[in-house]
Amino acid sequence: MNSRAQMRLLPDGRRLHLHDGPIDLIVEAFGQRSEVERAYRAACARFETVLDELCGELLFLRQRCTPDSLWPRRSIARRMMAAVLPYAGQCFITPMAAVAGAVAEEMLSVMVASAQLSRAYVNDGGDIALHLTEGEKFVVGMIERPDRPSLFGTTTLTSAIPVRGVATSGWRGRSFSLGIADAVTVLADRAGAADAAATIIANAVDLPGHQAVVRIPACEIAPDSDLLDLLVTQAVGDLNAAEVNEALAAGERTAVRLLKIGLIRAAALHLRGETRLIGVSDASMISTAVHERGLVHA
Repeated sequence: MNSRAQMRLLPDGRRLHLHDGPIDLIVEAFGQRSEVERAYRAACARFETVLDELCGELLFLRQRCTPDSLWPRRSIARRMMAAVLPYAGQCFITPMAAVAGAVAEEMLSVMVASAQLSRAYVNDGGDIALHLTEGEKFVVGMIERPDRPSLFGTTTLTSAIPVRGVATSGWRGRSFSLGIADAVTVLADRAGAADAAATIIANAVDLPGHQAVVRIPACEIAPDSDLLDLLVTQAVGDLNAAEVNEALAAGERTAVRLLKIGLIRAAALHLRGETRLIGVSDASMISTAVHERGLVHA
């Protein structure tokens, strides 16, 4: 048994907190109490194996994904691979770009398979997997900066909308970024897909070679980083309005391309207080009201 994993109900008595090393999950399920309890037991049992499972394939998961890459053996790693494979022939990407979303997906799938739930979510540091039955909805809070409370609005996801994954990336977040986006939030059909796409779009929000952007090889900050010697953003200095617009426009082009080929459903790009929305055909989908009960943060 994994003695490292910490599993407990939060003080509200509704949400489950699961922590093991770098993995930190908030889980909430809705339905009859006995079904929720059954789902939480299944989540706890699966969580004990997650980190060891990932570590068992870590050497492979840190390698660059190519169109002819071999597939990993275990289920979370295979979710990661499926999420990044669409980008394998276009840029440097490893399965680690989708690790948080894939873990959230896997945990949610175990819960849904073990219990009858009306809705549920698994939030892995802002990368979220959602389960919604007919007539249900979630309100997802959207942030401008991952490093501080900066909720700018919400998106309402109903069972009729195919979005079941939300992810946020940017240079201010917990992972490295090649771009300068403060935050890019992506809505996709699955959490792993949203995670990978958010990474790709956030990398594209950029001003290559700009003197105000401080970049350092990833391996100098984290010797075991999957990004090796790629330059990752560590600071962004003053930018004028034209430069902000140029960087956001570059990210928009990438987001529109991913939207057209069906890899994402929508995206919100943020840089220096400016926001660009992609794929939001219904203006009511994004609201500035953030007080609704049951907010799920992204």
